[in-house]
Amino acid sequence: MAALAVLPLLLAGLPLAAGAEPDPDAAATSLADAAAAGHAGDIVEVTVADQDAVAGLIEAGADVTEYTRQVDGGLLVHVVATPDQQAALRDLGYAVGDVVVSAAETEAVVAEREAAVRRVNQTLARTAETLTPLRAEWFESVGGQTYLGVEVKSSLGADSGTVLTVSFDGRSVTMDRFVDAGQYIYHTFFEPVAVDDVPAEVTVTSTGGASLTVPVVEWLGDPRPEPGPHYATGFVDHYMDPTELYDRIEALAAEFPDLAEIIDLPYETNGYRRKAQAMIGSDAAALYVTSHAWGHEGGNELRLETVNPGTANSPLSVGVSGGTIRVSLGTDGSGAPNSTAAQVVAAVNASPAASALVTASTYRTTGGTGVAVAGAQDLTDGLDAPAHISREPFTVRAIRIGRDRDGSKTGVFAYSQEHAREWVTPLVALETAERLLRNYATDAYTKQLVDDLDIFIVPSVNPDGSHFSFYDRAGQRRNMTNHCGPENSDPGRAATSWGVDLNRNFSVGSRFDGYSGASASCTSDTYSGPAELSEPEARNEVWLTQQYPNIRFAMNVHSYGGYFMWPPGAYIADGRVPLPRPTLGEENYFWAASSHILSAVQAWRGTAVWPGRTGPVSDVLYSAAGNSADEHWYNRGIFGWDFEVGADLWDPVEREWDPQGFQPPFAEGYEQAMEFSNGLIGLLEVARAYGHDVRPPRTTLELTDGGVTFEATEPVTIHYTLDGSRPTYSSPRVESAGLREDAAPIPVGAGSTRVHWFAVDAAGNVENRYDPLRGGTNYRKETVTVD
Repeated sequence: MAALAVLPLLLAGLPLAAGAEPDPDAAATSLADAAAAGHAGDIVEVTVADQDAVAGLIEAGADVTEYTRQVDGGLLVHVVATPDQQAALRDLGYAVGDVVVSAAETEAVVAEREAAVRRVNQTLARTAETLTPLRAEWFESVGGQTYLGVEVKSSLGADSGTVLTVSFDGRSVTMDRFVDAGQYIYHTFFEPVAVDDVPAEVTVTSTGGASLTVPVVEWLGDPRPEPGPHYATGFVDHYMDPTELYDRIEALAAEFPDLAEIIDLPYETNGYRRKAQAMIGSDAAALYVTSHAWGHEGGNELRLETVNPGTANSPLSVGVSGGTIRVSLGTDGSGAPNSTAAQVVAAVNASPAASALVTASTYRTTGGTGVAVAGAQDLTDGLDAPAHISREPFTVRAIRIGRDRDGSKTGVFAYSQEHAREWVTPLVALETAERLLRNYATDAYTKQLVDDLDIFIVPSVNPDGSHFSFYDRAGQRRNMTNHCGPENSDPGRAATSWGVDLNRNFSVGSRFDGYSGASASCTSDTYSGPAELSEPEARNEVWLTQQYPNIRFAMNVHSYGGYFMWPPGAYIADGRVPLPRPTLGEENYFWAASSHILSAVQAWRGTAVWPGRTGPVSDVLYSAAGNSADEHWYNRGIFGWDFEVGADLWDPVEREWDPQGFQPPFAEGYEQAMEFSNGLIGLLEVARAYGHDVRPPRTTLELTDGGVTFEATEPVTIHYTLDGSRPTYSSPRVESAGLREDAAPIPVGAGSTRVHWFAVDAAGNVENRYDPLRGGTNYRKETVTVD
């Protein structure tokens, strides 16, 4: 492959095959232009008079091969030249003959070689492939069916052609390749595999050549024991709107004043209210008006009329009579209306009387270039809730439950319905409050929870959006604050397409920090709002956790899908860079606590949240920029989880999983509320154990082929040194080997190495009661020797 360099052409006087002499300047120009074309070159025959002519051709910059052959009339040589260069040579008088080897043939050989190299590299890679087992578990769920879940990571997993197969008991199942934000995460079963018998082990085989066999263990273990015979449940019997919910917690606090109180959160919501609107016309001919007054405060009593005056050459005019805004359209010489929608909008906004009542706008981004049409419409806010549902700003409240509500006990914050359409979630919160208060006098274990904890329950974070979901549009996700401009606030969109996703409005890992999973569009269901914590509902959550710093645990109850998740919940898409992961000890604590909480869920009717749907949000679901669990964990160190109630149910007839949706029939919604209220009680048990944990952890060191590893009596974070220095909180930590993997061994060199370390558990207890801050020598010490 060649390009002809522009050299001084020394062709003058050199004989050509045809006996002609080229113009040196013309030759230089022609060959330079041809070289600039940049095409691949063919090997072609060129006939010249003698060897001196060959030398001249070379000095001219031609890519002449070593091939020469005597022919009649001179010498035949082979030249590498593009089609343009061949044409230039012909124009200069050279006898250019057949193509010996085409550029396409050369490219085919190159491609063949590259394919061979890839095959060699793939063979070498297969030889070096490693499979890392993450999880292999069995569990039972509703109906008694047994399922198998497996997760394995392949070192070749980034290659989409790598296929992993799980084999057991004569059966083989192909694994699913989990890819998120363009990056390979691991192989798994997106849906657990139903099995008749639990295999003792499974073998995973890769098309990359590697295989491994791993034992299958039980997920969750034994269900939580049944409560005492007098333990009461089932305090909800229908889906409840926020007005009902808050009336209930007010009544509970009044009934149990020694155990509960109501806390008014300081930031009132926008309210279940909207401005009244009317729209006449469509597309470019449409215009709409929005009242200055809220609909219930007079906006709904207004009317918009656009009329054809019926006379020729009538001017556009606007008048107001009572609550009616009457626009007389301008007409042409034939009496036909000729006022555009934009002109009508301008006239209404310029009218002192009309503009005192409404603001007029053209429809979306059409510019209002169409001719306005005659019509009439009453303004309405479009809200259908009955009159007893207040339209005023709403005071969100928490019911605080505990015998000693003075901040001395471990605090737990449970909150529901950040997303309005999730009707089951507030029932989980309310049912839990009812169980705690009504079983206190008769159930000893409930009494322990209430006596030893400080519990804050907010049944509906988003009352405005939730009222809208109950009475206007069941699918409403966001709140009712409109941050859109006129182009996105017309009546068609006002009912469905604006509001803020409260679980994208927090200040950690937000869209404004470059994290993925929230939208800047005010019409998106994941709209983050115009700024972090712009919404009063989000600021209320932050205020509560700041006002009561004893809160160490939190549960954000969502639906649906049967997930159980914790931070990190967001990542930067470019490179899939997550928020800082918890320490290995903290993550192991999340896992251990989750096992207890999910066993409590399972105890109600057997529902098992899948192991593949358990873990950090960004590991098992997606990135959710600006979510509340990240806010509470990273800013205040609160162990925060997300329930996604409504686990898929297995259909034994169709043998498939059946999703439940946001508003399942109440019979199913009731079961979900009961089982996840069990889960909240399980969280309280975790929190109580945390509050009573004063026992330091204990670790043992082991030297393996990979390096130093540790075993611990509970989830711990381990800090260590290898240089003989005293370990502190600034010393290196034992880290995970990778996402959803165990600890990575600490490499040590040949000879003797002095390892100093200490472990700290989730409650802050330090091994040996060593003080990493103030000094001391009672950290752990051991010498390891590598031959």
